[in-house]
Amino acid sequence: MRYITAGESHGPELTAIIEGLPAGMPLSVEDINHELARRQVGYGRGGRMLIETDQIQITSGLRHGETLGSPLTLVIENKDWKNWRKVMGIESVPEKQKKMRRVSRPRPGHADLAGGMKYHQQDLRNVLERSSARETALRTAIGAIAKKLLAELGMEVAGHVRILGGIEATIPEAISIQEIKDKAEASDVRVVDTTIEQPIRDLIDETKKNGDTIGGVVEVLVGGVPAGLGSYVQWDKKLDAKIAQAVVSINAFKGAEFGVGFQAGKLHGSEVMDEIAWDKTNGYTRRSNNLGGFEGGMTNGEPIVVRGVMKPIPTLYKPLQSVDIDTKEAYKASVERSDSTAVPAASVVCENVVATVIAQEILDKFSSDSFAELQEAVVSYKEYLKNY
Repeated sequence: MRYITAGESHGPELTAIIEGLPAGMPLSVEDINHELARRQVGYGRGGRMLIETDQIQITSGLRHGETLGSPLTLVIENKDWKNWRKVMGIESVPEKQKKMRRVSRPRPGHADLAGGMKYHQQDLRNVLERSSARETALRTAIGAIAKKLLAELGMEVAGHVRILGGIEATIPEAISIQEIKDKAEASDVRVVDTTIEQPIRDLIDETKKNGDTIGGVVEVLVGGVPAGLGSYVQWDKKLDAKIAQAVVSINAFKGAEFGVGFQAGKLHGSEVMDEIAWDKTNGYTRRSNNLGGFEGGMTNGEPIVVRGVMKPIPTLYKPLQSVDIDTKEAYKASVERSDSTAVPAASVVCENVVATVIAQEILDKFSSDSFAELQEAVVSYKEYLKNY
């Protein structure tokens, strides 16, 4: 399965084409809209979420509630487009109109300056429109399809916020993936630890009042994943590496870790490695999951546990120092509409991005021209693993 996305933040629409889905997979608009709605909520979101109510249009590849096996095309309308027609229209316009909403003062931490230099742009809006996190709406929609595929194959995905603005959640050891999903869904800051909800809200309010932003750490868990996805034979076939790349590709994400992650550098081997057990019912299992479901770049049958760190959003209502690209004089950076934090929403995006990579790996490993063929292949493989 491969996909490509297109569209600008204030253009008429966002578009994605997905190729390689099996024929006969059940799918509905509601499956996707549910995930899009989850992405748009969360304490700390900005004014754009009051304008956009993302709804998917599927314009090819689906008939009567089932995929056709041909490319699937997704479209999300940008409702804010009506306010930006003169600024973002495709037609040639006079020089005076080209300067409407022109950006010449790059924002520190954004793609503005580096992108302008790379693509020889004299209006940095040509960079920021595509580098905007608005694009994650499409990757959430693609992930919704991946999550549907995984769910039909008996795999579950959950995401939540571990740290927000330095406030860290306490996670019970025995908590299930379903419990994490339920608790995060019930929280407007997407934490499972209810004792920190109000302190986080207070911190977000204070940060917004100060014209600043805060980041955090999100965690995604995937259960029911069979052992043997990914491979050790080449560096680019390691599944944890593919997931790490996908996580860091999310706007403002600066790192990824699995299981105990960077803490492994402070521990002894005896404290990190997951001992192996076997029984007739479950086959091979691990006594712990410190490695986050991976060994040698392959899934080992334990739940995948991956975390991503999101930096504070670089667009500040109290702008930082920058330099005007025309005059080279020092100025305060341009201000675009923004959130004081998007960490709760980012946990939803991260869920869907991780689900997409796992679905791609599933479709790569198993015969999948039709969904029935895929289901049969996965069941057969899981039975083989039990008897290995």
